[in-house]
Amino acid sequence: MSDFSAQFEEISSLLQKGKSKDIVLAVQKALDDGAPAQEILDKGLIAGMGIIGGKFKRNEVFVPEVLVAARAMNHASAALKPALQQAGVEPVGKAIICTVKGDLHDIGKNLVKMMIEGNGIEVEDLGVDCNEEKVIDAIKNSGATVVCLSALLTTTMMAQKDVIDAIKNAGLRDRVKIMVGGAPVTQSFADEIGADAYTPDAASAAEVCRQFYVA
Repeated sequence: MSDFSAQFEEISSLLQKGKSKDIVLAVQKALDDGAPAQEILDKGLIAGMGIIGGKFKRNEVFVPEVLVAARAMNHASAALKPALQQAGVEPVGKAIICTVKGDLHDIGKNLVKMMIEGNGIEVEDLGVDCNEEKVIDAIKNSGATVVCLSALLTTTMMAQKDVIDAIKNAGLRDRVKIMVGGAPVTQSFADEIGADAYTPDAASAAEVCRQFYVA
C-alpha cells in the first residue's frame, strides 16, 4: 500500500490557501496514483477545512480567507465526487439551513453552509426570509436530520422560536436536531426556545453539526 500522506498534506495546504485550480489538479493526481477517494476527502479536504476553521475561531484568518478556502473545497469536491460515488461513499448526513422569516441576511448563513459542507455533510439551503412551512416541507422531503436556523436581527430572533414550535406541532421534533446562530443569538436564548445547540461562529457550527452525525 502506497503512502499518500504527502499528497494529502499538499491538498490540505492548497485548500487553506484557496488555490482552486491547483487543488483540482492535486486531487486528480492523487486519484491517478491510486489514493482512495475517501482518504482524499478525510485526510486532505476535511482536514484542511478543519485547520481553516480552527484559525477562524482564533481570529488568525477572517471571512474572506474562509470563503476562498471554501470555494477551493467546492472545486475539489466536484472533482472528487465521481470517485466517491464509484467507491460507494455517501455524505456523512444531510442538513437544512436557512435565514428565518423577515431576515434577508445571508453572508453568515452561506459561511456556515460552506463550513458544514467542508465536513462531508450535504446541505440543502432554503435561502433567506424562510417561513416555517418551507422548513417543515424540507424536513419531510429531504431526509435531513439537522436544521440550522440563522437570525441576524434582534427583531427576527423570535422567528427561530416560531420555526421550532412549528416543527413540534408538525410532530417532527424527534426527527431533527435544531441549531441556532446569528449575531444577536445567545446560549440562553437558544435554551429558552428549545434549540439543541447554539454556536457563536461558522467553524463551531460545522463541528457541532458533524458531531450530531458521528456521535
